Amino acid sequence: MKALINGKILMENEILEDRVLLFDTKIREICKVEDINHYEVTEIIDANNLYISPGFIDIHIHGSGGFDTMDGDINALEKISKTIAAYGTTSFLPTTMTMEKSHIIKALDTIKKAMSTETKNVANILGVHLEGPFINPIFKGAQNSEYIIEPDYEFIKNYLDIIKIITMAPEIKGSFDFMDLIKQNSSAVLSIGHSNATYEEAMEAIERGISHSTHIFNAMTPLHHRNPGVVGAVFNSEITCELIADKIHVHPELFRFLIKAVGENRICLITDSMRAGCMKDGCYDLGGQSVIVKDGSARLSDGQLAGSVLTLNLAVKNFFESTDYPLNKIVNMVSINPAKVIGFENQKGSIEKGKDADIILFDKEISIKSVFIEGKKIN
Repeated sequence: MKALINGKILMENEILEDRVLLFDTKIREICKVEDINHYEVTEIIDANNLYISPGFIDIHIHGSGGFDTMDGDINALEKISKTIAAYGTTSFLPTTMTMEKSHIIKALDTIKKAMSTETKNVANILGVHLEGPFINPIFKGAQNSEYIIEPDYEFIKNYLDIIKIITMAPEIKGSFDFMDLIKQNSSAVLSIGHSNATYEEAMEAIERGISHSTHIFNAMTPLHHRNPGVVGAVFNSEITCELIADKIHVHPELFRFLIKAVGENRICLITDSMRAGCMKDGCYDLGGQSVIVKDGSARLSDGQLAGSVLTLNLAVKNFFESTDYPLNKIVNMVSINPAKVIGFENQKGSIEKGKDADIILFDKEISIKSVFIEGKKIN
C-alpha cells in the first residue's frame, strides 16, 4: 500500500491538510500523519505541498495528440488516452461525430474492442458519447449536415451497452419515440444539443427524459427575454450541463453567472477537444472537414468553431481564475459531477474510501505533476 504525504487533499466539500492518503488499486484510507504506522505501507510518496486531487473525467472529447475517435482505430484511442492522461484526465468518453453510418459503426466497434482490451498507462474509457447524427442542421456547428439523420433506434441498439450519452435535437421528427425506446432499454443519458428547440419544446423534452445538455450556450437556441430557448430551459430545470471553459466558446464572465443560474453541482467542465489538442497550430481534420488551429482556437474555413484544443487542467485553471471559486468545488466539476452524470459516482470521481485510486497531483497553476490510474503511477 502506498502513502501520499505532505499534500493538500481536495475533497468534495473541503481541502484537507496534514493528512495521509493511503491507496493501492483503491483508496483505502485517509489518516492522520501520526497514525501511518498502523498500516502496512510499502511506499511513501512526498507530495511536496502539491494538491492531491481525484483524476479528471472528460465526458465529451473527440480527440487529442493528433488522433480522433472517428479514426476508428484502437491505436488512435490509446494515443488519445495517453495524451490526455498527462494532463490529469484519468477517465473519458470518446465522442463520435456526424459522419456516414459506416464510419460511426466502425468507431463504436473500435471503442467496444478497446474497452475489452487490457491496456496500460492510459486513461480509462468508460463508454461513448454519441454526438450526432440525430441533430438539427440549423445548429450543426462543426458537424457535417450531409450525414444528419432522424433519430434511429435500430442504428445504435447494439451499442447501448457502451453508449453513456446521446446528444440529440429533440424537436426533430421521431425524437420522442426514440427517447422512449432509449429510456426503456438502456441507462444512456439523453442530452439536448445542436438543437433549434423552442423553450416549450425543450421543456417538454426534459419532461420526457432529457437530463443533460451538451456544451451549454453553444449550438443551441440562446437565452432571450422573449424567447428563452434551450438555454432558458436548462436554467429553468434541474438538468446538468457541459461547459467548454476555454474562454473562447463562452465568455469567462459568464462562468460565475452559470454557477448562479444552475448551481455548482450541475456543471461539468469538458474539453470538446479534437485531434489538434496538445498539438502545434496548423491544419487538421474533424469529421472529414478541414480545421485551422491558431492561437488556441479551432475553426472551420468559414470561421465556425470546431471543437477545441483544451485540456481539463486548463479548464480548471480558467474557471478558477475567472471566478475565484473554491478550487475543490471546481475540481468537482471535472470529477464527481461528470461521474454522477454517467453513473460512475460509486467507483470514481472523488477521493473516498473504496473508490478507484485515480489520483493526480498538481501545483497552484494546475500543472500536472503526477498521475495515478487505479493506483499505478503513469506520470
